[in-house]
Amino acid sequence: MWTIIKFKKENLNLLKEDLFKKLGTSPKIYIPKLKLQYIKKKKHFEKDFFILGDYLFCFHESFHNMEVITTLKYCKGLKYFINGFKDSQKEIQNFIFQCNKHENEDGYLKQSFFEFCTAKNFKFISGPFTDMIFKIVNVQKDKLKVLIGDIFATIKDKKNYLYRPI
Repeated sequence: MWTIIKFKKENLNLLKEDLFKKLGTSPKIYIPKLKLQYIKKKKHFEKDFFILGDYLFCFHESFHNMEVITTLKYCKGLKYFINGFKDSQKEIQNFIFQCNKHENEDGYLKQSFFEFCTAKNFKFISGPFTDMIFKIVNVQKDKLKVLIGDIFATIKDKKNYLYRPI
């Protein structure tokens, strides 16, 4: 059964170790993430970004038993378990499936994960156009035609640029 956990980011490894010790077997942990690329003072930087902030999904067969959850409440690095996870198993599984479907070979989400429509404004969150606002004019297989201010631009190989609606 899947559960949702709020954790302390600096203690993620401690949490994984403590869960393993208390459960006896290794739980499956899933944290959807992005790799953000940006330029600062002419230097390129990359940063991992958890899209759910300090929440993660954790799967273990024994989570059906609420007594097990109660004993895990004092794990190192754990803030708390989200209530109602038993009723939301189908939604959790669908979300994880969608994330897995849109991951690259390194486990990071691709732009295809984010649904969009051409009428909205978007903001680049990686690449040379970081923090620029634009509208999508046309989407092709490997090109994205956008309007940045009054300038039309064609971005080739759109999978290397991440953007979000605003």
